[in-house]
Amino acid sequence: MQAFLKGATGQAARPQKDKAVAGPSAEKKAKAVPWVEKYRPKCVDEVAFQEEVVAVLKKSLEGADLPNLLFYGPPGTGKTSTILAAARELYGPELYRQRVLELNASDERGIQVVRDKVKNFAQLTVAGTRPDGKSCPPFKIIILDEADSMTAPAQAALRRTMEKESRTTRFCLICNYISRIIEPLTSRCSKFRFKPLANQIQEERLLEICEKENLKYTKESIAALVRVSEGDLRKAITFLQSAARLNVDKEITDCAVIEIAGVSWTSFMIDNLLQICFRGTFEKLEVAVRNMVDEGYAATQILTQLHECVIEQDLSDKQKSTITEKMAVVCKCLSDGADEYLQLLSLCSVIMQEASHN
Repeated sequence: MQAFLKGATGQAARPQKDKAVAGPSAEKKAKAVPWVEKYRPKCVDEVAFQEEVVAVLKKSLEGADLPNLLFYGPPGTGKTSTILAAARELYGPELYRQRVLELNASDERGIQVVRDKVKNFAQLTVAGTRPDGKSCPPFKIIILDEADSMTAPAQAALRRTMEKESRTTRFCLICNYISRIIEPLTSRCSKFRFKPLANQIQEERLLEICEKENLKYTKESIAALVRVSEGDLRKAITFLQSAARLNVDKEITDCAVIEIAGVSWTSFMIDNLLQICFRGTFEKLEVAVRNMVDEGYAATQILTQLHECVIEQDLSDKQKSTITEKMAVVCKCLSDGADEYLQLLSLCSVIMQEASHN
């Protein structure tokens, strides 16, 4: 901090002319960008592991024609990146801001926004050429990210706009759950499912980032990143950047990744909890669950890890089905805002009951 303040005062003492010359370049170097944005695909070819979507989009880009699109799938699989990369290829950097309207969950997207903002943007007509002389499609793109959180009336109001403005506008709806999009909208779009990224694809992308950022890492740390991200490349890159900031000029270890991710599967906690369920008493179980909650581990994370461990245990099919059914009930209660301690205790009690039958 002292060095930083000294540097700042030293810069202030320099002549105004030198400051004016060196200022902009220094600002550019100091500008920090999250790695998720820094390494976002710039073109459709850079999108990883979504071959079907990329093939269709490349054909559409060649013919400068695009249907209404609906991208759905787990988070961090490249849905938003894909359509943004396609839009940049279509319009180039100059026209991109004029031709693309992006609305996501941070924006107000009730029925009034659909009637006003979306409708007004859709009605604008555009030319079919770019400033650099290349041809571009004579339509605009409206991207509705996280469309499954739009209200039902807003989705209903969108139907007529999609049909009426089809000559000047294409829509791209992006969601995690296609079941939350009303049927009339899904029938108007070409649907593409984005798959969770394979472990090898994630490893390749993470290693590429490590090389570009000159990071020291171990094979175990990359494997840990892939494991905790569960097919979500955005989560993996975010954890990698956090680990790099935590271990400046040091080697990134799997322990650092686990600490940042808040995952306890490498520790003995989950195994210890199951051992208590199988051989311990209810009093010990109560203390163990209370300790896990007090240490700040998310109940949903514990639930996921318990599910993985229970499936591997030497239990009968009936016992496993009873426990997993209870897990589903607990998961629903947690999503509704129930108390984490009571729900985990309830689940562990069921595991203890089923284990006592052996």
